[in-house]
Amino acid sequence: MAAVLATGEDRFEGVRLLVESAAGIAPRDGDLKTVRHLRFGRPGIDRGRWSEISAMGWLGIRLPETAGGAGLGMAEYAALAGEVGAALLPEPFIEAQLALDFMGKDAPAEALSGDRLVLPAWLDAPDGLTLAGGIAEAAGGRISGRRRFVPMAAAADAFLVVSTEACWLIDAKAAGVSLEIESALDGGHTATLILDGVEAERLSAPDAKALEAAALATASALLGLMERAFAITLDYLKTRVQFGQPIGHFQALQHKAVDLEIEIGLTRAVLRDAVETFDTGDDCRRITSRAKARAADAAMLVTRQAVQFHGAIGYTDEADIGLFLRRAMVLAPRYGSAGFHRQRYASLTEGRP
Repeated sequence: MAAVLATGEDRFEGVRLLVESAAGIAPRDGDLKTVRHLRFGRPGIDRGRWSEISAMGWLGIRLPETAGGAGLGMAEYAALAGEVGAALLPEPFIEAQLALDFMGKDAPAEALSGDRLVLPAWLDAPDGLTLAGGIAEAAGGRISGRRRFVPMAAAADAFLVVSTEACWLIDAKAAGVSLEIESALDGGHTATLILDGVEAERLSAPDAKALEAAALATASALLGLMERAFAITLDYLKTRVQFGQPIGHFQALQHKAVDLEIEIGLTRAVLRDAVETFDTGDDCRRITSRAKARAADAAMLVTRQAVQFHGAIGYTDEADIGLFLRRAMVLAPRYGSAGFHRQRYASLTEGRP
């Protein structure tokens, strides 16, 4: 992952060390017992692991040091997201980062330290990257309205309610806050956040580029996920014996495996271009859409094929390979589906030389 996302010798070495340090929390060869244990439960995360993530200094990775962050860039953020994706961690790493990026210099110290898990509530439509409206602010700083599709909302200590004109920080247990929770396919959950005269702290308007960073980080998580699913599948092809030989010797399966490896390689290349563009400060929307659309499509293809390579056992819940398909199905549409991003890419490309 480090070789994919970093350019320049010094930065490559920094990202490589960051990825190596992530192995203690999100090992690519680790078992998935904890992931299975947390599925379909509430709050659905491991608080001990969240403390480890925060202790490693991952939170606020893109925020400048003057705002309490690490002052690093998109390459480092994407590299960590890739490891989180490969390990199928249920902890809302990207969502917590998004809340911090939205708040910027207003981010409270307890959110940066991980002592208070703040999750963003910004969406009302099932697809896209458009901030929702419809928040009514009354005298005394109380707000009413609703936000939908808040991932892992039951784990939140606080919510950052976002609209184009402002952000509002609210306590998850404040009077007037309620959640309508629905289970997700991968064992996590999303919720509709309902606000009825909730006491809130008004912050400045959000940085729109924060959503682009979250979309790109999700593309990286999908890349890490499909890389690990493919590696597990290759091991299976080498060990599963049929007709007296490993099934990986059959040419038809070899050709399919090569096709998947090409899809993964193309996704890596596109993601690297996107990360480089993001960190230059140029308009990153077009290249972010390109990366997210490709990562979403490729992850669905790779994980579906991986399940098929495993045969009938791949379709059972006991088979770990199915966990990767389930997570891909949840992450692929998050922060814009492949269809949304293809359409946005086309509109941003129209008229360009």
